[in-house]
Parts: sequence; C-alpha cells; structure tokens
Amino acid sequence: MKKKLFLATAMLVSGSAFAATDHYVLRDGNHVQHLKITKINDGATVSADVNFEPNSTEKDARPCSADIAGEAKSVAENEWVMKKHSESEATYCELKIHLGSNGAKVEQSKDCDNFATGICHFSTDGKELVKIK
Repeated sequence: MKKKLFLATAMLVSGSAFAATDHYVLRDGNHVQHLKITKINDGATVSADVNFEPNSTEKDARPCSADIAGEAKSVAENEWVMKKHSESEATYCELKIHLGSNGAKVEQSKDCDNFATGICHFSTDGKELVKIK
C-alpha cells in the first residue's frame, strides 16, 4: 500500500514539474483585462477575460464582460497564437500574444467580435498587461 501511495505521489509531482502558469493583468480606467497562460511541455492553454465598465468618454456604452479559452501554439520565440471556433458563426477568433520580460500584449482578429461585444475586446491596443509575480 505504501508503494502505491508513493508511486501515485511521484507521478503527480513529476507531471506537474513541466507545467507553469503565468498571470497578466491590465487595468485601464474602468477596463480590466486578465490573461492566464499555462505552459505544458511544448504547448500551452490560454485563458483571457475582460470586464469593462464604461469610462467617462464612452457615453451610452453598457458594461460588459467576456472570456475565451483554448489551446495555443508557439509561432515564434515569445509569441503564441490561440484560435477559438465560434459556435454561432463559421469563423475563428484568433489571439496573438506577444510576451515581454515583464508583461504581454494581445492582438485580436476581427472575428473575436463574436466572443466580446459592445465596448469589450481582448486586444490590449498596444498597452502591456503586467505580469503578476
């Protein structure tokens, strides 16, 4: 029984040794964006969520929130691409993630409008999400 318990524990520890999760956050006025990247061996899973309350310059806008998650592929050093199929349309939302030493920038394709509506968007508009340490 002790051997089985030890073996099970060793397998859990060794499996998680190859996984690392990084969190990134950007607060821009009343807009909050969060990005989570979990790297597992050669691949990664990406989760992005946004919560936007209208800023003073966004008159008649409504609060919104959106999230998206999926598998990402490395396309260059410090660059990941995640594609998510829209269930309601025959399109894909594509997030391009550029990692820096202290943060990340996100660009989204036009088809991400199926996932984030109104003033919400996943793109950081050239601003950098700060890496949480």
